Amino acid sequence: MQMQALARKMRRSSLLAQLFPFLSSVKLKPHISPHFYSDSPSRAFARTFHRALLEHWHPHFSPLKSFCSHIYHGDPVESREQKLVHLLRAAASLPLLEPEAMESLESSGIDPALELVCSLIEKLKEEWRPALLAFKWGQKRGCVNEKVCCLMINVLGCHQKFSIAWCLIRDFHRMKMDTRRAMLVMIDRYAAANNPSKAIWTFQLMEKFRIVPDEEAFHALLKALCEHGNIEEAEEFMLLNKKLFPLETEGFNIILNGWCSINVDIAEAKRVWKEMSKCCILPNAASYTHMISCFSKFRNLFDSLRLYDEMKKRGWTPGLDVYNSLIYVLTQESCLPEALKILGKIKELGLKPNHTTYDSMIRPLCKTGKLTEARGLLSSMLEEKIEPTVETYHAFLECMAFEGTLEVLDLMRKAGLGPNGDTFLLIFEKFLKLNQAENALKVWVEMREYEMEPSAEHYRIVVCGLATSGYLIKANEIYSEMISKGFSDDPKLKKLLKKPSRGSRSKRKWHVAKRENQVSLRKGTTVTFRNHRQRSNERRRKKKSNGVSTLNAS
Repeated sequence: MQMQALARKMRRSSLLAQLFPFLSSVKLKPHISPHFYSDSPSRAFARTFHRALLEHWHPHFSPLKSFCSHIYHGDPVESREQKLVHLLRAAASLPLLEPEAMESLESSGIDPALELVCSLIEKLKEEWRPALLAFKWGQKRGCVNEKVCCLMINVLGCHQKFSIAWCLIRDFHRMKMDTRRAMLVMIDRYAAANNPSKAIWTFQLMEKFRIVPDEEAFHALLKALCEHGNIEEAEEFMLLNKKLFPLETEGFNIILNGWCSINVDIAEAKRVWKEMSKCCILPNAASYTHMISCFSKFRNLFDSLRLYDEMKKRGWTPGLDVYNSLIYVLTQESCLPEALKILGKIKELGLKPNHTTYDSMIRPLCKTGKLTEARGLLSSMLEEKIEPTVETYHAFLECMAFEGTLEVLDLMRKAGLGPNGDTFLLIFEKFLKLNQAENALKVWVEMREYEMEPSAEHYRIVVCGLATSGYLIKANEIYSEMISKGFSDDPKLKKLLKKPSRGSRSKRKWHVAKRENQVSLRKGTTVTFRNHRQRSNERRRKKKSNGVSTLNAS
């Protein structure tokens, strides 16, 4: 037992020495803080940190105080927010109890303000421990309001730390704070975590916190479920609660939007549209907008125009989204002149075309290889001072050759729109799909010029594509680079990179090049290969010719 305690002590000392090299002379003594057994609200927070036995800091010397002094007399250019971020990360990484962590923040000499606490939580949203420490610091100094509370709940929910989030909500409730928004955030985070039952349970729990689950909260639940793909659960809950919340257009529109924009399913959208009619619910402008958008995605020009006419007859004014959908479906169906007429009508009505308006024409044109028309629309877009988006440039990249690809990448850089990781994934997939491995390799080299480091996904796509195209040596080199950078090994890629032996009759797949049924083992070396079926066909031909010659001889 003594040896185990000594080992634990040495590990803790090693951790402190790594974080703060100037603490090597400090001796630690085992101590259990009395706050650990406290029943205060901070107990839940204290449990979030490691329960290690730490020494009692000397009253005249604290390692984090020294760290505070060190960073605050360091680089004068560094903002106080950034310095506090460093301090919070350091405090959260140590196995400190809450009072000791708070003492380190108090010793920083900075008075927290509401905006500062909010900014710190926002900057630390990817690291819930230091974010929670910043929140507790602000709470202790009275710099917390409903907005900060909801922001902290959202951070905890994103990391699926729901038990800690509920502890905070209970604390807010005891302090007579309004927890309505916090509960709605919890509903959204449960839905995002693919836990619709917990989202519904949270909605039903609102009454216990003296919150009336009104129609607004009901719609917020339906939206959260639909936005995260739980559309069937949302529709079922809406129909089951029709006595408490009577069926109306807005509720159906939320479900309709789920099937039209999130999990796009034309059959389900039509079913919900018919269900509205059965329940005597009249569609409004939003209902028509959702359905026209859905039909346009499936290139259904007839129904898109039919609903557009019906919408106007019923007195609803089509918005820009409706016209964008019509432009998209018309361009898809090779009706560019009609799409341009719709664009003219948009301007006549006083509506301002946006990037989606032009993207609705550029994307279909690029897919069909009509680059001249697409470039013309891009020029018009820039003349009207409408900034292209990443999606606009991606549409061009999907159909460009190598030189054109480099041109688009330069345009993206000049426009301040990347290129990003998705851009290069798109390019690699395009060239490898077209069996243009050499162009993919050139872009692989160019990638560094744009200060873009390859991710694991980039490595996997390139290695797989090169190996399949016969560039086994280069594929192995890039795979070795991938492993050296700390990415995990991929058994499928390793199997693909194994060079098959010539005499093997196993079912191992050979990477066959297109030219004359040859297998390219590495660039510059090809081996002629004829499969079993070809050899069988040749034997049959020989037998046939032998039989014919025998008949002729006889």
